[in-house]
Amino acid sequence: MDKQNIAVLGAGSWGTALAIVLADNLHQVNLWTHTKAQADQINATHKNEKYLPGIDIPEEITAYSDLEKAIDTAEMIVFAVPAKATREVAEQVNKIRHTPALVVHVSKGIEPDTHLRISEILQDTLSADAMSDLVVLSGPSHAEEVVKRHPTTVTAASENMKAAEKVQDAFMNQHFRVYTNHDVTGVEVGGALKNIIALAAGITDGLGYGDNAKAALITRGLAEIARLGTKLGANPLTFSGLTGVGDLIVTCTSVHSRNWRAGNMLGKGHKLDDVLEQMGMVVEGVRTTKAAYQLAEKHQVTMPITTALYKVLFEDVHPKEAVDQLMTRVKTHEMEELVNILENQNE
Repeated sequence: MDKQNIAVLGAGSWGTALAIVLADNLHQVNLWTHTKAQADQINATHKNEKYLPGIDIPEEITAYSDLEKAIDTAEMIVFAVPAKATREVAEQVNKIRHTPALVVHVSKGIEPDTHLRISEILQDTLSADAMSDLVVLSGPSHAEEVVKRHPTTVTAASENMKAAEKVQDAFMNQHFRVYTNHDVTGVEVGGALKNIIALAAGITDGLGYGDNAKAALITRGLAEIARLGTKLGANPLTFSGLTGVGDLIVTCTSVHSRNWRAGNMLGKGHKLDDVLEQMGMVVEGVRTTKAAYQLAEKHQVTMPITTALYKVLFEDVHPKEAVDQLMTRVKTHEMEELVNILENQNE
């Protein structure tokens, strides 16, 4: 494995965890944060107590609050900032960087109003002088487990398989296994929309419903993701893989999931603004719900769970009322879903 200088932009839990994976593989890692105090703390203590308390950060990782210094000599730039910050940070990188680097993004979301996926935002923002190729790294992975070197599997997706394989080589080790895939659309849609279903799963748990409800929600949620994804050009088989059902399961069932925790608080009667304030971290599913709801209307795709969650988040519908509406929808046949998904693929 060739040792590289790699910049990771975003020193939250996931950016820090991936920096540790890269450092384990003996790469020199520059970890950028927009907060000087956080960079100073990481460099002085080799800890990131706010996001990953108690975890040791290898000395191969140097934190920066100066973006230009962080990316100056990087051969690979990993975007690990929240989805809503991607465009702003990419614009800054584009002004600074004049030598093309392999760009990797690990965020999961869709931009409301523009309906762009993260890769499309980066392609829209970064010139050929800044970016040589683009790879999406996604899959069922909680930072809290990755930093403990628990077995984790993810997917590197790109239209350029050589670029995907470079990312695979950079990240893969005995604890962190990386597969490759060329279906960028499917990988990104699965990663973004699973956060919607995880919010809904948290709500059902908060309401006190049991495993039956969660199993139904995950299954029907996967059908919604596949319906919209194939309409947008994804391969339906992608949703049977790590970035589809795999990511959906881990995000809907784990206490590590921010989206599940936020939904759980909503189900218990807390207001959205209070939930987001108490979380103290970005809950990507809230913003993605708005974008997916808009996309569903635009493409005339039926997404009842997304619609119900949209009403809870943005129209102040009580969670129990939203669940009752889902349960009393017009009768339908389960196999019609598969037919509709395949028809969307062939359009």
